[in-house]
Amino acid sequence: MVKAYKKITKYLKDHPNYNAFVHMFAGIAVGIMMTYPFVGEHPVRWAIAFLAAATLGHIIPLFTK
Repeated sequence: MVKAYKKITKYLKDHPNYNAFVHMFAGIAVGIMMTYPFVGEHPVRWAIAFLAAATLGHIIPLFTK
């Protein structure tokens, strides 16, 4: 577990644009959940989709060299 955390942290530190992109998705998801009446139809679905993209973005560095 610690090894995986260190690998993800190192990858995100070495790739700042990728890091910003992944965390932007997480921020959009939080923003949708906070302002759900203004989003339109199915805000929870949109928020879950963005959170899934952010989570996958954090897992992908585990499979890179």
